[in-house]
Amino acid sequence: MSENKRPDTQGWDTEAVRRRIISEVDAGAETGSKKKKHRKFNWKIYIAAVVLGSMLLAGLGWILANDLCALDKGNDTYTVTIEEDDGVFKIASKLKKAGLIELKGFFVLYEIFTGAKKDIDPGTYELNTSMDYRSLVNNMYDPDARRRAQEGLVLLTIPEGYTVQQIVDLLAENKISTKEELIDAVSNFDFGEEYPFIDSSLNGQINRLEGYLFPDTYEFSTEKSAVYAIDTMLTNFNNRVSGDLLAEIQNSDYSLKEIVTLASIIEKEAIGDYEERANISSVFHNRLEGDNGEVGNALQSDATIHYAMALMGLEDKDFSTDLDSPYNTYLHGGLPVGPICNPSLASIRAAVNPNDTDYYYFAYGKDGVSHFFRTFNEHLSFVNSDMYAPG
Repeated sequence: MSENKRPDTQGWDTEAVRRRIISEVDAGAETGSKKKKHRKFNWKIYIAAVVLGSMLLAGLGWILANDLCALDKGNDTYTVTIEEDDGVFKIASKLKKAGLIELKGFFVLYEIFTGAKKDIDPGTYELNTSMDYRSLVNNMYDPDARRRAQEGLVLLTIPEGYTVQQIVDLLAENKISTKEELIDAVSNFDFGEEYPFIDSSLNGQINRLEGYLFPDTYEFSTEKSAVYAIDTMLTNFNNRVSGDLLAEIQNSDYSLKEIVTLASIIEKEAIGDYEERANISSVFHNRLEGDNGEVGNALQSDATIHYAMALMGLEDKDFSTDLDSPYNTYLHGGLPVGPICNPSLASIRAAVNPNDTDYYYFAYGKDGVSHFFRTFNEHLSFVNSDMYAPG
């Protein structure tokens, strides 16, 4: 077995070894000193970083505070509609789009951490940029909506000029009742003597109550019958067309049905304010009562033909002034056989109180208003001009 050999140190120069060791120690010390110098703390960079960070935080804080508290956001009002199924992100997006908030994500966090979403109700709201987050939420709270939800009520607006068929469709869409039950109510239900204006000769027809379902905003119950909903609108008509207005109608040369019929045509022809309606009424009164050889007593209203087409299931392409219908005021002089829609109170008033004019014609202009004329040549000149707006 061989022995381990020890290094031969007899020939070593002891002094040389000592100097070498000292040299290596000095070199190591110098390297360590350089490393220490390299790691020396730089106060200038630190201070600059602190200042910059503080400025960034202050800027961010101002942005957040400005949006949260509306510190400097002007005073502009916008309309925002919140739907039933809108979540926190959708609501924040609508507010952002309207210019009411700047930081959509921050508002979402506010909604989540404060529980604000539960305080926001579906509806259409007028909101101002001066409102802070809390005010925005508070102004999207509708206690009446909560009451309606608890009581099974639906807030619904019946637009002016809607036909009975359109009203039936709208009520059915909002689950007030089924379409079948609503059609049966308007066509067949015996309302007794409470509403003497109902024409019994139209029993079984959907247009039996045309003109008398008063356009308004209602609270309809989803737990009551279709008859109850229809009766609510008939009662409203009775209440609105009463007192002085009813007396004016009774003292006029026209029956209630004739006034409502004329008002329904005015409603469909009008595009502006009451003054325009009163002028349109004057055109029709002049034709009905005047002595104009050009048109006689024909009202020549396209709206009456469109109504007849709807009853007959025809499309717009089938429009013709020769359409065989008792509602066609081109073929038949005088008023049509009944109302063609459910008119507003303004149109009913205009039908009773036309302006005193010698107009026999009117047409719509591209300026968004109706233009009135005394003679057919004046009317024709306008229709052939660049100012005329067909339709």
